[in-house]
Amino acid sequence: METAGYVTLSRQTGLWKEMQVVANNVANISTTGFRREGVVFTEMIQALPNEGGGVAMAAARARFSDPTQGSVRQTGNPMDLAIQGRGYFMVETPEGNRLTRAGAFALNTEGEMVNPDGLRLLDAGGAPIFIPPDAAAVTIAQDGTVSAGGNPLAQVGIYNVADDTGLTRQYGTLFDPGDQEPLAAVDPVVLQGFIEGSNVNPVTEMARMIEVQRTYEMGMKFLENEDNRIRNVTRTLGQRA
Repeated sequence: METAGYVTLSRQTGLWKEMQVVANNVANISTTGFRREGVVFTEMIQALPNEGGGVAMAAARARFSDPTQGSVRQTGNPMDLAIQGRGYFMVETPEGNRLTRAGAFALNTEGEMVNPDGLRLLDAGGAPIFIPPDAAAVTIAQDGTVSAGGNPLAQVGIYNVADDTGLTRQYGTLFDPGDQEPLAAVDPVVLQGFIEGSNVNPVTEMARMIEVQRTYEMGMKFLENEDNRIRNVTRTLGQRA
């Protein structure tokens, strides 16, 4: 394969990765707290054997998550929570604590607030939030204070990190803070009875999917033409030999 083929193939590989990301965004349009993903393309410069020569190739090196807040809708469920503005809930997982914007919670058999996967929601001190079985109506104030019958029980932990781009996505709506230390958010705004939806714009994503697909098809057509050209040259030289 000649240089032009390698350059096109590197671009095709990146487009394939981007198509997977876009398809995943479309599949999660209705997922609570989902953050849209994008792909970051970088340029790789490869030296050629001839002096002073070089070729630039494209590579899909990383993904990023769009921090834009999704739409907030009312559910009426007192265990549903949404964060207005910056911040993340923290849940406990077997691999360590993870951050999330998905605020659909419920009580498990032990009276702990958990997400749909059974992961426990943590308070401002990093401990699970327990609601006594005989507790009266549970209310959650905008600062995250959980009360029952007017008696405070705990405070939902709302955390921020210094660099949102440094978060690593896990399991769809969970983020690993990595080396960053999540810190308690200042003046958080928690909405009880609401959940935040996905921030994926279906029209934008479908348009991007079509664009990527067409660009990929153009690359495949170029590779086919390049292959035919090389075959024709080889056949012609073979006939003259």
